[in-house]
Amino acid sequence: MIYFIATFVVFLLVFTAMAIGYIFNKKTIGGSCGGLASVGIEKSCDCDDPCENRKKKNAEAERIAKFKSEGQIL
Repeated sequence: MIYFIATFVVFLLVFTAMAIGYIFNKKTIGGSCGGLASVGIEKSCDCDDPCENRKKKNAEAERIAKFKSEGQIL
C-alpha cells in the first residue's frame, strides 16, 4: 500500500508542476516534430471519398471562403 501512496504522491506533484507551468507560461502543449506534414502526408485521412460530415465541413469552408473573397459579411 505504501508504493501506491508514494506513486500517487509523485504523480500528483508532477501534475501540479505541469499546471503551475501552464498558469505562468499560458502556452498550450504542442508537438515538437511538425506532425504529419513532416512525413509528407497532406491530410490525416487519405480516403478517396470523404464521409458526409467531411463533405458538409468542406462545403461550409468553401462557402465562407467565397463570402470572404467577395467582401461580404457572414
